[in-house]
Amino acid sequence: METRTQDASSGVRTGGAPIEAALEPYRRELTGYCYRMLGSGFEAEDAVQETMVRAWKNADRLTVPAALRSWLYRIATNVCLDMLDGAQRRARPMDLGPSSTADSVLAPGLPETAWVQPIADAQVLPEGGDPAEVAAARETVRLAFVAALQHLPPRQRAVLILREVLRWQASEVAELLDTSVASVNSALQRARATIDGMDLDAETTTAVGPDQQELLSRYVDAFERYDVTALVALLHEDATFSMPPHPLWLVGPDQVAAWLLGQGIGCSGSKVLTTKANGGFAYGAYKPQGDGTYRPFALAVVEVRDDRISGIHNFLYPELFAAFGMPAQLED
Repeated sequence: METRTQDASSGVRTGGAPIEAALEPYRRELTGYCYRMLGSGFEAEDAVQETMVRAWKNADRLTVPAALRSWLYRIATNVCLDMLDGAQRRARPMDLGPSSTADSVLAPGLPETAWVQPIADAQVLPEGGDPAEVAAARETVRLAFVAALQHLPPRQRAVLILREVLRWQASEVAELLDTSVASVNSALQRARATIDGMDLDAETTTAVGPDQQELLSRYVDAFERYDVTALVALLHEDATFSMPPHPLWLVGPDQVAAWLLGQGIGCSGSKVLTTKANGGFAYGAYKPQGDGTYRPFALAVVEVRDDRISGIHNFLYPELFAAFGMPAQLED
């Protein structure tokens, strides 16, 4: 970026490096906002980068430095609305049809744009801060909530996120969207009605504490040993098992066991690296190649409810591993 001359009226643009330094602290929260809007970590990154570029190019328009945050959200919202124009709704396999059985034919995968994608906690969740606020932030990036947001028209989506998740005042949202407070309140009411009708409380996950961490450690151990009996003993009776890009999804320990011992037997012998995604536990699974190396094949988001695993969502996208800071290969 070329160095720009100082704009005394803004107090922000003192050259390329200073404005970039002023923008960078907002990257994580903007990524979280754009992820909730778009349902894809890759698209959220693109949206935030475009936001930063537009902000850098137009920094002389910011006459009140204290308004930098709201100005960035205005730009990010416009970027997201542009990206969502004409785009199809992202979803989870569970949102598209009834569950299947383990012996069902595995249909061809749908395009990546069909699915809500996972995102690393490090990209979207605040560091430190009030524990209650961090816990609330985790709830609003879990897969079920992000998928529910995709049911809302884009502007309603923005209103709900800004008002309910980020706790902006109605007047602030109205100014950002160039509309009236009454319009914001009406959009929020309609958005709440849609979300409330989805019964997300039934999919509430438990924060990972010591007991849950022990449960997850047992799950990883059972998976690496491919002890399917021990693995499914850790699941809720209504646990869901999905594998985008394929629309097939399963319910219950029996179906999961039948899949892992049937069509999914290629997972046997895998190695695992753990990580954090969508406010909870996740792992990258590496499949053996027969030459002493292991290659990425699935990024799994694991959900816990009470003392059992309630969801295992396997994203068969090796390109996700780099986004989570995971190596491209493991060795014995």
